[in-house]
Amino acid sequence: MMATESWSFAELVRQPRTLVMGVINTTPDSFSDGGQHLDPEIAIAAALEMFEAGADIVDVGGESTRPGSVAVEVGEEIHRAIPVIRGIYQHRPDAWISIDTRRRAVAEAAVECGARIINDITGFRDDPSLVDLAREAGTGLVVMHMLGKPKTMQQDIHYDSFPGDIYDFFQERIQALEDAGIPPGDIVIDPGIGFGKTFDHNLVLINRLGIFRPLGKPILVGPSRKAFIGKILDEPNPAARAVGTLAATTAAILRGASIVRVHDVAPAVQACKIADAVVREKVGR
Repeated sequence: MMATESWSFAELVRQPRTLVMGVINTTPDSFSDGGQHLDPEIAIAAALEMFEAGADIVDVGGESTRPGSVAVEVGEEIHRAIPVIRGIYQHRPDAWISIDTRRRAVAEAAVECGARIINDITGFRDDPSLVDLAREAGTGLVVMHMLGKPKTMQQDIHYDSFPGDIYDFFQERIQALEDAGIPPGDIVIDPGIGFGKTFDHNLVLINRLGIFRPLGKPILVGPSRKAFIGKILDEPNPAARAVGTLAATTAAILRGASIVRVHDVAPAVQACKIADAVVREKVGR
């Protein structure tokens, strides 16, 4: 069930059920579906299908951040993502659309076209003016943890304390954002599965999501099709990791995830309903 226009982001993410965020990568080199949604019309249709399948949010990105990826020019990122956001909004002006970017110029264009959430893999560190934009526009913020940069993040993975270092990162980021005037209810945290983590680190994060509860923020988890699932299943093709993704998604919900970011929405919606019922220990709300 999709939120209505009158809902605030804080109301959306505080619902007593897990939300589903669908992924639309408008890039030629995404790790999971490179090129599939490069054509804007195809991407718009796919996003609308996700909403029909039960997605609460669709996250649109114009820059690949897979391990080893190289940054693209701002103009190219805008060229890829903004027509898609505009098209989704024209069809569904009540939709919750997220822009996956680390750049103000991209986020600003997206917000003007209907995006209401900014999802920044750098945790709003690369471009601090993004925080000003979010405050002025009243958008939701997804604050992700990433070690290093996408190009090198999997090459030299080191933590002094894991997952304690990530907890400390979120604590600092939340304080900085709230000090900058971001309403506390507009902040979601994402531990960044696969972003500067070993395969075992990813499993630790999913299994110990509860460590982040004292921060008081909804937790987004994005395990969809990622390499650690392929390693466990001995499955090199990301698109063939759907069942493994559902297992990881369900585990995350049982450990406290509030939002799951997935490529395959319909099965994820079913998994969320079952996992939520288990957590409630009750059929129905």
